[in-house]
Amino acid sequence: MTLAKRLKSSVSNLAQGAVGVAAGLVLVFAIAGAPTQVLAQAAPAPAAPAAAPAIQGQGPALWVIKDADSTLYLFGSVHVLRPTTGWASPRVNAAFDSASDIWFEITNPEDQAAMMPLIQQYGLSPQTPLSSRLTPEEVAQLDVAAKTIGASAAQLDPLKPWLAALSLSVAPLVKAGYDPQSGVELALKARAQAAGKRLHGFETLEKQVGMLATLPDDVQLEFLRETLKDFDEAVEMLDSMVEAWAKGDVQALDRIVVEEMKTDAPELYKVLLVDRNTDWADQIQTLLQGSGTAFIAVGAAHLTGDDSVQSILQSRGVAVETVE
Repeated sequence: MTLAKRLKSSVSNLAQGAVGVAAGLVLVFAIAGAPTQVLAQAAPAPAAPAAAPAIQGQGPALWVIKDADSTLYLFGSVHVLRPTTGWASPRVNAAFDSASDIWFEITNPEDQAAMMPLIQQYGLSPQTPLSSRLTPEEVAQLDVAAKTIGASAAQLDPLKPWLAALSLSVAPLVKAGYDPQSGVELALKARAQAAGKRLHGFETLEKQVGMLATLPDDVQLEFLRETLKDFDEAVEMLDSMVEAWAKGDVQALDRIVVEEMKTDAPELYKVLLVDRNTDWADQIQTLLQGSGTAFIAVGAAHLTGDDSVQSILQSRGVAVETVE
């Protein structure tokens, strides 16, 4: 599989909660939540997320790091889920309830107002519209795809390829019943705010946007072309990933999301996973120097594989245990 094709499946799985959608970038909230409103520069306040449906059995994996005066829980999330997908297991609930501080990739993934200036800065290129870079056949494909998100090729024309591709990648997920309002982060954030817990982010929305906006131009275009070719691939891959995640099958997650990207798109793997995992491990070690209990929820892809947050911490002598 080419880098561009893997980029399509990875960012659509990684970026869409559909990566990190499964795994990697919670940025999908800002795009998937209301792509047409983003384009129109007007977004209504998102609906309050419903409580996460309870599950039977152990559920998604959970880890813990402890020292004399600190307890840090690590929970791998999926940023976009079907409303009927259960994940709120008793052990996850107990860990969350015990924490005074909650950490996410970013604290405001649903914030359309914060997204707007970033779209203007990193996502628009009216001087080189998409129609000037695609064939007439591809523009026609773009128009058909755009209609699935309530837009048109003309409305998407000023977008840079990465933004058009990411916006369109959301369409098959929504059609298949996935909803950013049902993602793990929004449910946990609402619950944390109701309980008066402190919220923190490892990154900013701008940093996540920048990761995609700085991809080479030819890769962005190939990402868009592959997205136009096949809307179904992202749904199939996300379905498999969510099934493994909901069962706590970390090995399957590694095979489905991480290993293929590591092999077929090493540069993307480094940017989206390895570099960020290393940075987060640094921040977690700083947290350990303090005291108290924190619950950390990041994309599931960051907590699986040889370069996971846990593996990096363990290589530094930090003990990470699975919560049974």
